[in-house]
Amino acid sequence: MIKFILNGQEVASAAKANERLLDVLRSEFRLTSVKCGCKEGECGACSVILDGRLANSCMVAMGHVAGSHVMTLEGYRETKRFAVLEEAYASVSAVQCGFCIPGMILASECILAKNPNPSEDEIRTGISGNLCRCTGYTAIVKAIGIAAKEGKGLW
Repeated sequence: MIKFILNGQEVASAAKANERLLDVLRSEFRLTSVKCGCKEGECGACSVILDGRLANSCMVAMGHVAGSHVMTLEGYRETKRFAVLEEAYASVSAVQCGFCIPGMILASECILAKNPNPSEDEIRTGISGNLCRCTGYTAIVKAIGIAAKEGKGLW
């Protein structure tokens, strides 16, 4: 059994050490915010926060998560920080099809946790591992900037 903390709860998985975290999160734990986009670590649709850092779960073997903390959007959406990001994204219509948004929100959290007042260049660099085919990124960048201002003191 591989034990780890998932969205704040201790869990155990019978998955093999070489299985992908992405597959286990979706099939065993039914966490559908984690999307399968490219299976190559290029698109960010499968992003999770692994021990405080953004990670592409399609590139993480289950053996690597033993004893770790994994957060998906399902866990993150229970936080005050999520509420600020959700409002900011909505205020500038930063969501279109929604496929990339779970990964973008978690990337936003990691950007703001590292630097609560990031520049536009820092935001663009921070989301660079997450692809979006709909928005052109401008609204997403703007939303993260708004969240930084509106959530001052949360990050």
